[in-house]
Amino acid sequence: MDIREQMVEMGKRAKAASRKLSASSGKARQDALLILADLLESEAPAIGEANRLDLDAAAERGLDKARVQRLTISEKVLNSMIKGCRDVAAMADPVGEIESMVKRPNGMLVGRMRVPLGVVAMIYESRPNATVDAGILCLKAGNAVILRGGSEAFHSNTCLAGLMHRALEQAGLPRDAVQVPSTTDREAVTELLKLEEYIDVVIPRGGEGLIRAVTSQATMPVLKHYKGVCHIFADAGCDVAKAVPIVENAKMQYPSGCNALECLLVHKDAAGELLPRVAEAIGPKGVKFKACPGSLPLLGKYAEPAVDADWGFEFLDLVLAVKIVDGLDEAMDHIARYGSNHTEAILSEDYAHCMRFIREVDASLVVANATTRFNDGAQLGLGAEIGISTSKLHAYGPMGIKELTSAKFVLLGEGQIRE
Repeated sequence: MDIREQMVEMGKRAKAASRKLSASSGKARQDALLILADLLESEAPAIGEANRLDLDAAAERGLDKARVQRLTISEKVLNSMIKGCRDVAAMADPVGEIESMVKRPNGMLVGRMRVPLGVVAMIYESRPNATVDAGILCLKAGNAVILRGGSEAFHSNTCLAGLMHRALEQAGLPRDAVQVPSTTDREAVTELLKLEEYIDVVIPRGGEGLIRAVTSQATMPVLKHYKGVCHIFADAGCDVAKAVPIVENAKMQYPSGCNALECLLVHKDAAGELLPRVAEAIGPKGVKFKACPGSLPLLGKYAEPAVDADWGFEFLDLVLAVKIVDGLDEAMDHIARYGSNHTEAILSEDYAHCMRFIREVDASLVVANATTRFNDGAQLGLGAEIGISTSKLHAYGPMGIKELTSAKFVLLGEGQIRE
């Protein structure tokens, strides 16, 4: 078969599997996740070997540091995947849950029932851990999933998909509920995005270029975010002892993450104390500052003048834009102009300012007095996530189990007819 025929056949099998999966018991889906957790533990050497093939190929291709970091299945990443399986397995099953049942004047009962989306296609770069995260969330929510990772993670993804197939079969569920294309040809993505007859929603996860390409080609709905330009606004009178480690964590814990800090906005009355402390804390650790004229002398040798292109730029590296603002309104205006609706934070001891910021700033997560790094499914109590949506329709923010379901109306009558 050519690639078009392969993808159509994959879509047909996924659609058939989704019907069986949506009718499966919550216990069977829970069992599959627990079996998968055990397999990830017992097959750790095989996973490491497959990942090493990808990392060796990445080194030969000269893959950049950020992508290599995302590609690596470290012991910590593997343990996180195992924990994710068990955490998601322990969560309540959303499928079949009935919400808001009300009695109409004519006696009939009307409510909404949680149902799977159907078939989800996931298109993503690097990140083999996303293969497991997406797979377990889709399975828990009763969805079949087609996982098209980047060619750089082909061996890792194939290995992980094989373990998911074993778990599904041992739990009595259809193997085709999780599928990974057997080709790295980019034409496979083009053909998948034409299969609206079989695929209900596509979720791209990766760089802005990938997401825009998927969005422009897809014939089915897309849940997406283009980039993560995340800001922290340090208000006048903020607690500097708290603010410095928050800024450090937001910028340095995982610089290539979509929830990493890219721009620090500082109230003019806080800048003199806060910015030298920030420079002292993270400058020697490799952070370079793109500074506005007012902040430049406060950041010392670690800073260089910012240019217009630095505002609203996703560095994905140890680079931080810094701007001094007159107050809350200017900070929110800056975020409205340059933000990406991903994650925005305020550091303030003023309760009214915190509440204004939370109400008025448009982002999938708005934070008061904590790091932007908390915009993550596991950190927000979803168990794991398949991605973060900034597109608002259907889902806004991390997409966990509930966000991978929809709700259909159900009506229970006793013979009523419409007058």
